Amino acid sequence: MRLLLVEDDRALADELLPELRLAGYAVDLAADGGEALFLGANEGYDLVVLDLGIPPPGGLEVLEQWRRQGIDTPVLILTARDSWRDKVTGLKAGADDYLTKPFHREELMARLQALLRRAHGKVENQLHAGGLVLDEDHQQIRKADGSVVELTATEFRLLRYFMMNAGKLLSKTKLTEHVYEQDFERDSNLIEVYVRRLRDKIGRERIETRRGQGYVFRE
Repeated sequence: MRLLLVEDDRALADELLPELRLAGYAVDLAADGGEALFLGANEGYDLVVLDLGIPPPGGLEVLEQWRRQGIDTPVLILTARDSWRDKVTGLKAGADDYLTKPFHREELMARLQALLRRAHGKVENQLHAGGLVLDEDHQQIRKADGSVVELTATEFRLLRYFMMNAGKLLSKTKLTEHVYEQDFERDSNLIEVYVRRLRDKIGRERIETRRGQGYVFRE
């Protein structure tokens, strides 16, 4: 899953980036409103963490512009503005969640997981698909027979995206956009490599190849 972090506090960003990546997100960073507007409109993000106090245009204006453009990516506001009026304003502007600073990292990660599940119509507290259960905290997969399989960071990101979109046809380009960060050398052939690795771990039958189109994760 790919996430946009909009934060001008470099010290906080430097703390959050490795933690978000460790949690299985490919993360891009925007330090001001202009960059956030551009990235949000031109890149395919699954989530946005948005600070309101960024250099102009501010976070609230960025959010309002995204929503006017029809960009419905789930947005979690992360800000020091903690009055109830600020929270109401942010939610009315189109935010999906609101978390104030200072905050516990575990709460942020839990809220992001909840937003992802909600955006993909998943109501369970764990991700189920294709007879598999994904343990997002430990980046493991549990099979129907109870066996547990460890995943690498890239395998985890790819499998989570497959499971979130089970039954849908996903092109290699789309998978690449949601698994890798903006500045990564996006070679779609790498997707083939990781699909092969996942098949070795979870069974070839679970990921169907549609020649010339992409892949379908079977529900």
